[in-house]
Amino acid sequence: MRLATIKHNGSEIAAIVLNEKVYLLDRVNESLGGKWKTNLLELIRSGQLAELSAWYENQGMQELEKVDYMDSELVTYAPLYRHPRKIWGIGLNYVEHASDLSEKAPNTEPASFMKPDTSIIGQNDVIKIPNQSERTTAEAELGIVIGKECKDVSEEDAINYVAGYTTVIDMTAEDILQKNPRYLTRSKSFDTFFSFGPHLVTTNEIEDVNALEVSTIINSKLHRKNVVSNMTFLPWNLVSFHSKVMTLLPGDIISTGTPGAVVIRNGDVVSCEIEGFTPLVNSVKDLKVEK
Repeated sequence: MRLATIKHNGSEIAAIVLNEKVYLLDRVNESLGGKWKTNLLELIRSGQLAELSAWYENQGMQELEKVDYMDSELVTYAPLYRHPRKIWGIGLNYVEHASDLSEKAPNTEPASFMKPDTSIIGQNDVIKIPNQSERTTAEAELGIVIGKECKDVSEEDAINYVAGYTTVIDMTAEDILQKNPRYLTRSKSFDTFFSFGPHLVTTNEIEDVNALEVSTIINSKLHRKNVVSNMTFLPWNLVSFHSKVMTLLPGDIISTGTPGAVVIRNGDVVSCEIEGFTPLVNSVKDLKVEK
């Protein structure tokens, strides 16, 4: 199942996406007598996502034919949700990306950091290069969305705590970071520095997450591509590792690292492309450029 959050009549409403059709959950409730949460984060936190997914697989796809839908090309996407409790980012998780920065890739433990929810944007929103930075980069990544409370889980069991996957573009004020590695949090935390969505793809839709290819695209040209299996720390290792640091909660996000960061400039369009996913696309505005 694929889910999204749609801007509609001044609200942001969770929706099921089936092929080119978008079914708002409030309309699903009205037409089919459902009681699903219409906020995607609340849907995940309530435990209803698993129930919705089971319904969808058993009879939901057929029952949705009774529900009014919107054309996916005509909707306006919001971020999947705006206030996760935690956003974890993973630095230098592909060895090739570490070499781009002339740094040694961590090989014993993930190089993780956290980002604020004020950095969140979604599909077609504008990435704003801040006044403080002359060199900002964008990084396409696979995002993992936690589905239920997760503490001290094994790698083998980690998938059972995951709601699904999404596309992510993570930004870094690289010139700030290069001044001092202790500036990592600041360099990652500017407004608009974390784009995710447009779709949440549930785990049963992806046969082998490690086989996915992740690409950073700039102005429709491929900058860098790599396969998840080439990560130093694979997705289930990341979930297990971080669950042993702190309790992971429903809706928490782990952004798993990029195959390659690209410098972005005013007027650029950057995207994250993962095979089988709808691309995540954002334009770029440099706040230092006069309007």
